[in-house]
Amino acid sequence: MARFMSFFIFITLLSFAPICFSFKSNNDNLYPQYYYKSCPQALEIVKSVVAKAVAKEARMAASLLRLHFHDCFVKGCDASLLLDSSNGIVTEKGSNPNKNSARGFEVLDEIKSALEKECPQTVSCADILALAARDSTVLAGGPNWEVPLGRRDSRSASLSGSNNNIPAPNNTFDSILSKFKRQGLDLVDLVALSGSHTIGNSRCTSFRQRLYNQSGNNKPDTTLDESYAAQLRNRCPKSGGDQNLFFLDFVSPTKFDNSYFKLLLASKGLLNSDQVLTTKSEESLALVKRYAENNALFFDHFAKSMVKMGNISPLTGSSGEIRKTCRKINSS
Repeated sequence: MARFMSFFIFITLLSFAPICFSFKSNNDNLYPQYYYKSCPQALEIVKSVVAKAVAKEARMAASLLRLHFHDCFVKGCDASLLLDSSNGIVTEKGSNPNKNSARGFEVLDEIKSALEKECPQTVSCADILALAARDSTVLAGGPNWEVPLGRRDSRSASLSGSNNNIPAPNNTFDSILSKFKRQGLDLVDLVALSGSHTIGNSRCTSFRQRLYNQSGNNKPDTTLDESYAAQLRNRCPKSGGDQNLFFLDFVSPTKFDNSYFKLLLASKGLLNSDQVLTTKSEESLALVKRYAENNALFFDHFAKSMVKMGNISPLTGSSGEIRKTCRKINSS
C-alpha cells in the first residue's frame, strides 16, 4: 500500500509538467523567484505535501483552493484566516462563511512544519496558501501558473471582515459583483473564479432555500431545473441534514474542467450564487457560454484571475511577520 501511494504521488506530481501560464504581477514586491536563494526547496515541499493530501482525499484540492479565496477577501492575502483565537485575536474560522466548512488547516500545518525544518522563518503562511491553491488546481487537472511570492503574514484577524466581505451562496448577483469590485476584481474575475466550483462540495444549508422558499413565498427557485431539484430534496429536507454534502459539479466532481459552466446553462447550478451568473447579467451569461464552449479559454482566464486575486493587499517588506506556526502570531 505504501509503495502504491508513493507511486501515485509520483504520478500526480508529473501533472505539474503541462503548460504553465506566466503573468506579470501587478505588485512589484511579489515575484515567483522570491525563495530561490533563501529556500530553494520551498515550492517542492509545498507540492509534495499537497499531492499526498489530495491522493488521500480528492476533496482536499477544493478545500485548499477555497482557503486562499476566503483569506484574500478579508484584509488581503495575509493568512489571517489561519489564526486561531488567542492573545486578543478572534479567529475568522468562526465566521458564517467558514464555520463548519473551512477545512484543510492540518495540511497547511504539515507544510509549514516541513518548511520550518528546511528553512526556519523564511516562507510565509500567506505564500503557502497561494502555492497550495495553485498545486491543488493542477492536481485536479486544472491550469498551472507561476505564483508571485513574497507575501508576509498578518498579526491580526477580522471576524467582521470575513462575515461581510466573502460572497455568500444566497447573495444577489449585484451584491457578489460589488464584493469582487471592492477587492479590485471585475466581472471576468467573478465568472472565471466561480469556475473553481467545478470541484468540491457544498452543504445542504447553503442552498436549501432554493428548494423550498427562494423568494419568501414557500416556492422553489424557478431557475433551478425541476428534476435536479427533486434529486436534491432527497437528501436536503426542509429541516435537518444541514451538513449533508453535495457535489458542486455532479458530472465531474473531482476533475477541474469546464463542466460547471455547462451545468449552469442547463439550470443545474447548485448554489444561487452559481446560477445567477446566467440569469442576472447578459455579460456574465456570455462569459459562461464562452467557458462552456472553450475549456482552454476558461483555464487561461482562471489562471490570470488567481494571480490577480493573490495580489490583493499583500503585506510586504517590513509589514507583518513570517510566522513560526500558521495558527498563531509570533511572540513579541
